[in-house]
Parts: sequence; C-alpha cells; structure tokens
Amino acid sequence: MGVDGHFLRRAAAATTTSMTSMTVLALAITPGGPAQAAAGPGNSWLAERFLHIAHQGGESEAPSNTMYAYRQAVAAGADMLELDVHSTADDVLVAIHDATVNRTTGGTGRVRDQTYREVRALDAAYNFVPGRNAVPGLPPESYPLRGVRTHDRRPPRGYQAADFAIPSLRQVLTGFRRVPISIEIKGTSDADTESFLHNARLLADLLTRTGRTKDVIVTSFNDAAIAEFHRLAPRVPLAPGLTGLTNYFLAGVRPIDGTVALQVPMTFQGIPVVTPQFVARAHADGYAVHVWFSGTAPEDEPTYNAVIDAGADGLMTSWPTVLERILDERGIPRPRRCPALR
Repeated sequence: MGVDGHFLRRAAAATTTSMTSMTVLALAITPGGPAQAAAGPGNSWLAERFLHIAHQGGESEAPSNTMYAYRQAVAAGADMLELDVHSTADDVLVAIHDATVNRTTGGTGRVRDQTYREVRALDAAYNFVPGRNAVPGLPPESYPLRGVRTHDRRPPRGYQAADFAIPSLRQVLTGFRRVPISIEIKGTSDADTESFLHNARLLADLLTRTGRTKDVIVTSFNDAAIAEFHRLAPRVPLAPGLTGLTNYFLAGVRPIDGTVALQVPMTFQGIPVVTPQFVARAHADGYAVHVWFSGTAPEDEPTYNAVIDAGADGLMTSWPTVLERILDERGIPRPRRCPALR
C-alpha cells in the first residue's frame, strides 16, 4: 500500500468496538464469514498473477519515487509500480512519500508550501544509501548518487540529471504508459483531512484527463479521500482505506464500491496477517491481496517465499532484483501484460 508501519495500530484505535488489537488480527487471519457482497464478477486484478510491485520504485535499491528508480525496477522485471502523491503550492501532484522534502532531499519544508519548480529542482537522491533507503546525516561519501540531479556528478549510463528529481505524477504516467501503478493519496498530516480531499480531487481530475482509469489502483489511509476520489472518478479501481479494511477484517463488511484489491501488511506485532486462510477468504469475496512491509516483518527471502506460498496476488518490494530472482527461480506464473488491460 505504500503506507507506514503504523497501519494496523491506527486501525485498532479507529474501530468503535472494545476488542483488542490482537482480537482484531485474529479475526483478520481466520476465514470468518463471507463478505456482505463480492467485488463483482470478472475482477481482472485476480485474472493474472503473481504481481511484482516495486514499492516506491524499490527504495532499498534506488532513490525512492524517482524516474531512475522506476526505470530500474521495470528493467529488473517489476510488473507494477507503487508510489505516493502530494501536491505542491501550485497544485501539481508529485511522487514523494513524505509530506516534507527533508528526509530524501537536501531541501527542507512541506511539499505543499513549495511550487513545483522549487520541488523539481531538489536532489531526490541526496540522502540515498544503497540498501538503506534515505539516511540523512552520514559522511558525504555514503551517498553515491548525491549531486547527479544538480550536475555535480555524472549520471549513470543511460540516465540524466532529471531522472533524480522529484517527478510529477503526470511525468510518471507518461513515462510508464503500459505499466500499472498503485497510487496512494497522501495528506500534509493524518489530522488534515482537507489536504487528503484536495489531493483526491487533483488525482481524479488528472487520471480522467489522461485516460488512466483501468490500469491503476488508488488507495489512501484516509477513507474520506477515497470516497471523494471515487465520487469524481468512479471507474478507477480502488483499495480500501483504514476504516474500510478494518471493517472487512472485523465483520466481512464490503469495502467501498470499486474495490479490487486489499493492500495489507505481512504482520502486526509479530502476529501473521497474510495467511492462506485470509487470502482464500479475500479471493472468495472477489478481492486480490497485495502485501506491503514498511517494517511490519523482515523483508527478506524467507518472507517473500511465505507471501507467495500463502497465495497472495502481489508483493510490494523495496528489493526488486531480489524478488524477481525468487520468482524466476520458483517458476511463479506472471502476468503476460497488465491484468486491467485484458
């Protein structure tokens, strides 16, 4: 889902029941009753699998949410990209995980308070450390790609300085026309619902105008943002937000219309979430299961194999080359093309 590791903690807090978070997860990983209604016949996101989804373009192998990372991931074999969107002061949607530019770039401040031109000028590889994502404060020699964006270092062969900038979402959509994309709507803070709604409106408009209404999945922690997006772009596939996913776990309540996939963490406080039983339940109700990590479990080969063995439909990886090798070695069937374009 491209979300932080506090997802299920928030889910437990958000529910109106008095059940503990462990009980919530126990319900999530047992078969339970059927959902009130299925996602509908012919969910194309279930038709072909396994989906290799590059989380932020594979942020352990390349600078998060850059064109360089996306191109590297697709070249490695990724079937789908995952990214996060914020909006600039002049209402341009850009691909960046955090609400500020502090962690990944050499700049400071909120994305929302800067123009696209200002954000675009920043070095999105400034704090990238191979194998560790963005880690500020290390000796300068720790950052092998710092300065490519600002023309202080020669880019890798086949790339240019612009590939290490923070890209606009339009640029990503244009550059990867035949690659499906999972897009998470972000906001300036969890409490700032209006910022989520604002970004949802911008995203609905952009996807409608660009015609990307089939081969994307849109999600957000904020259920109001997903509802607003769906109101404006009802044809675009969705993954449910915090409340929607919690209600499905607890009571089998159908998520918002348009839901095609459940994007879930591997574990919560050591308790398995992605089990064969849960995946079978989701499939029976017509939903694909895409798994993310973000600190909820060790992101390593045994865990990747566990996700595959549980029957999940896709995995959001920060290590695209590692996942691709495992899929190849195991001979895991792969989509021949984007399932939504069938």
